[in-house]
Amino acid sequence: MAQRGRKPKPTAIKELEGNPGKRKLNNREPKPTKRAPKCPTWLEPEAKKEWRRTAKHLEELGILTEVDMAAFAGYCQSYARWKESEEFISKHAMIVKSPSGHLVQVPHISIAQTYLKSMIRLCEQFGLTPSARSRIIAEKGDMSDDPMEFILLKGG
Repeated sequence: MAQRGRKPKPTAIKELEGNPGKRKLNNREPKPTKRAPKCPTWLEPEAKKEWRRTAKHLEELGILTEVDMAAFAGYCQSYARWKESEEFISKHAMIVKSPSGHLVQVPHISIAQTYLKSMIRLCEQFGLTPSARSRIIAEKGDMSDDPMEFILLKGG
């Protein structure tokens, strides 16, 4: 049966946000090991770079788990294809003449828009947008009350 309304937010994200709705958390939700899955070998090189750039951070937050490979690979691959399309647009004209002489936009524009939408949707699942991140509350031990100590501990 199809679910109506908003998709439920993962408990790990709710906990990081401090459970703002104060609703009872699902204590029967499956809790896979909080370990990043292995990067798939079939990802494009740029997608692998994005995987390496973000996976460790998400693992440390307890958001990326060993069973999230497909969704996270989808995010990374969407990122790589969006970036490739944007680079093409930057290097070439956005509008070209068709064989009939009419001006048309290059297909890379709609390709970039499609992958950007997909990427943003998946980013939100992992707390990778400013609005999703703004709802996350770091654990108490992550930051010191003393700003100077925080700077010294984090190296600048």
